Amino acid sequence: MKSSSCFPIKRRGAGRFRGFVMAYSGDFSTANSPISAELREIPGEALPRLTPEMMARIAPFGRRDQFDGGEYLYEVGDREVDFFIILNGSVDVFESDGHGGHAIVATHQDNQFTGELHHLSGRAVLVCAQTTASTSVIRLSRVSLLRLVNAEPDIGEIILRALILRRARLLEFAEGGTVIVGSCRSGNTVRIQTFLERNGYPYRCLDTDVDHDARAAMETFHADTDSLPIVVLNGVRVLTQPTNHDLAEALGITERLSSSPAYDVVIVGAGPSGLAAAVYAASEGLNTLVIEAVGPGGQAGTSSRIENYLGFPMGISGQDLARRAQIQAQKFGARFAVAEAAWRLDCTCYPFGVHLEGGNMVFGRSVVVATGARYRRLDIPESQRFEGKGIHYAATSIEAQLCDGTEAVVVGGGNSAGQAAIFLSAKARHVHLLVRGDGLSDAMSDYLVGRIMHSPRITLHTRSEITSLAGEGYLSSVRWGQPGKEESEHTISNLFLMIGAVPNTDWLFGCVERDDRGFILTGYDHDGAPNGSPYATSVPGIFAVGDVRAKSIKRVASSVGEGSVVVHSIHGWLASNPVSRKTAGRSVAFEDASGNSL
Repeated sequence: MKSSSCFPIKRRGAGRFRGFVMAYSGDFSTANSPISAELREIPGEALPRLTPEMMARIAPFGRRDQFDGGEYLYEVGDREVDFFIILNGSVDVFESDGHGGHAIVATHQDNQFTGELHHLSGRAVLVCAQTTASTSVIRLSRVSLLRLVNAEPDIGEIILRALILRRARLLEFAEGGTVIVGSCRSGNTVRIQTFLERNGYPYRCLDTDVDHDARAAMETFHADTDSLPIVVLNGVRVLTQPTNHDLAEALGITERLSSSPAYDVVIVGAGPSGLAAAVYAASEGLNTLVIEAVGPGGQAGTSSRIENYLGFPMGISGQDLARRAQIQAQKFGARFAVAEAAWRLDCTCYPFGVHLEGGNMVFGRSVVVATGARYRRLDIPESQRFEGKGIHYAATSIEAQLCDGTEAVVVGGGNSAGQAAIFLSAKARHVHLLVRGDGLSDAMSDYLVGRIMHSPRITLHTRSEITSLAGEGYLSSVRWGQPGKEESEHTISNLFLMIGAVPNTDWLFGCVERDDRGFILTGYDHDGAPNGSPYATSVPGIFAVGDVRAKSIKRVASSVGEGSVVVHSIHGWLASNPVSRKTAGRSVAFEDASGNSL
């Protein structure tokens, strides 16, 4: 029998999956965003029972196995966990309660199956599964599970829906397996929360400014104010001010990269364009790797509600859209290297080499640059002092909590700023929207303009600019005004900047041609001749899509379109530039199909 790293079971919260109704107001990636109607639970869908006919179709994809009562099928932290379908017997599933014990969340019986979303990715699982009696199963490896999901779509839909709903429950009822202790006003605390939410990881946050339990946690784990924030794992292990990479390693969010010498396509960036490229590349059989510094979504992931995206008449949050796309890509076999930011692209050799900040290096026969753009900083001296201490570049549920009952300022005239102002107005006492122009109509969708103009909780300030910031430790006041007119000062502790766009292209080190603003030029080679694809850069085999591409339309739908269409060009490139066995395991001088050095 396998020795256990799980703790004694506590019955608190037992059976939380069984027959629940989704009355909760979150989507499956964050407990504070509106849920999509099709993800609302119909009783039994989180714990479906497969028919005998389905069981017969599943059998060829796996192998039978037998376990004695009390044996663990898998435990918290295990990777590449098999998927178990129960023929007869019973399996309890339980999670950490954050206090050295575990609470049962579900019991699986005949013709039911174990698992949640990490079974698709091979990441470290969040729960334990233990047989309660002699149990026989069909077990499928991760690869076999993916084959089943794609080969038997009706069964695959049941499985995927159940996995999504189970993760939603873990997120909603996070009891303390991962606990953040720190001030919710701290930039580091917000960063950690954002990282976990972007990656759909359940956690609980204890705010040291208001929560008595936070003080008790500090005493228990001998943490002083200077060491905050800390992250407590399973009530035992403590991480002090962890980086995203440290946190990903500790929680098993990072995926083990393939030992394959070169991926068919390496996609850098998991915004809408990168995710679309991953879905289409993986679904067409390409060995696909996505590299992402934080988590799926990109700049679009900060949008509280996108209402003009085709097919979602009730709107969808940017994070919900991103999480769906990630699951879709994983379903087809794409791998995701999260918290592994790319810091240099080597385009002088083939396959291309992508150096990661953690020290690893991956090779790709083609590379898609989908790193998007970031908002500009304020050009005033005090702004750097308040980065992470009142200045924000996203308006998600995390930042909205900080605005509860106070006034907030949003700077920017695009759709992102409009969505932020409307979203924040539901929490903040009042929202001030500052734009440099005469109005909103030029850069913002009409439906957003109408809501802003009719909202009693939003005031539009035209031809206005921030002139100074003040505060001790954290931002406490903001001064703005119109050029040549009297300025006004306001008690403001949260300022949201959504102005301009700076492309994330520094890591390219001059590898491809860029315009004077740093955006990647596509469609032409180094000599200015057309190169056959609107997404091909000046280096053959390297493509750019989405906001990072010069002259692209900065809209979610456009980015998704570019990411899907670029795969056609990738196929053409791969067909004419095969990697021989002789060079597959190492990077060699870049040559074209005729052997000429480039």
